[in-house]
Amino acid sequence: MDFDLPESAAAVREGVLAIAGKYDQEYWSRCDADKRWPEEVWRELVGDGWHALAVPEEYGGGGQGLLELAVALEALAQGGAGGAASFMYLLTPAFGGLTIARHGTREQRDEFLPKIASGELETCFAITEPDAGSNSINISTHARRDGDSFVVNGQKIWISGVERADHMVLVTRTVPAAEARPRTSGFTVLLVDLKEAVAEGTLSYQPIPKLGTNTVASSTVFLDDVRVPAERVLGEVDMGFAVLWDILNPERILAAAGGVGSGELVLSLACEYATDRAPFGKPIGTNQGIAFPLARVKAQLELARLMTYKAAWLWDRGRPCGSEANIAKLTAADAAWQAADRAFQTFGGMAYSLEYPISRMFRDARIAKNIPVAEELVLAHIAQHELGLPKSY
Repeated sequence: MDFDLPESAAAVREGVLAIAGKYDQEYWSRCDADKRWPEEVWRELVGDGWHALAVPEEYGGGGQGLLELAVALEALAQGGAGGAASFMYLLTPAFGGLTIARHGTREQRDEFLPKIASGELETCFAITEPDAGSNSINISTHARRDGDSFVVNGQKIWISGVERADHMVLVTRTVPAAEARPRTSGFTVLLVDLKEAVAEGTLSYQPIPKLGTNTVASSTVFLDDVRVPAERVLGEVDMGFAVLWDILNPERILAAAGGVGSGELVLSLACEYATDRAPFGKPIGTNQGIAFPLARVKAQLELARLMTYKAAWLWDRGRPCGSEANIAKLTAADAAWQAADRAFQTFGGMAYSLEYPISRMFRDARIAKNIPVAEELVLAHIAQHELGLPKSY
């Protein structure tokens, strides 16, 4: 077993950390307060190609895999971005670049990947619906074949980045859930031209006011007779679940990487404060009540990092990684939350002040226990598939 990162991943870490190091916590707090995409950081990532690591070299990308994407996301989060880093690597690098590189037709790859690599085109992903929630099998957004196109009607919720994306990777039903046999059949994934649909008045969206991760908006999306050319199907009609798994597993792995990086960032801030703060004549970090919980968080983060890298390594090799992706997401989200919670306790009352970034990191860390999949569903999956217990849902 070789636990050394490949040279490609080590170079990615170094390159992304160099960019992250140019931006302090005041910058990230200002982006969050202004509800503004970190455009300056994004442009640097695009300029150096760190956003297109998973795009094949023939299309202008880095020709790397999910492991390198995970390392890049972790580095950006740890280098200062915290929770803001996750969406910067999920929306276009993963949902667009990674998915189209693996499942796009030759024509789709020729059309989309060079534009993703150059930063000309951005994407988002839409699966969640108000009435289905985490039960993706029961989504009802329907795509009906009409000549050379599909006509889509339905509603999506919590769709992040739609306001800046050019295309949406949209999950639809072409066979209603009640009629699908097996239940995972009847899905079709479409590439929707957002700007065109908005201009035609068939697609609209409404941002949702939210507690955290305010550097990207999350919206409810309304689809009313959106017309999508048939050549914009990703994968096969009615067989989109194969594509979907190659979106959901990387999403969980990258979310885990973001949790590890964010946890390391807030832990470092807590340790710095615990070293400098000395209201009783000695640093508060000398007290075991402060030091031991922080040390436990460090151990949790290291374990989560190992599983995250393992899951990404498996995915890159086309091997099953569902359980590993779930475990990585579960452990990283919990470690990140514990890190934020202990940092809050270490800072004491000052953690409540917006003068410090702890309150922002505390807010951002909490949602990771619910997205991209609730920890209860992860535990149900582990119970059934790893422990052999009866299905609970």
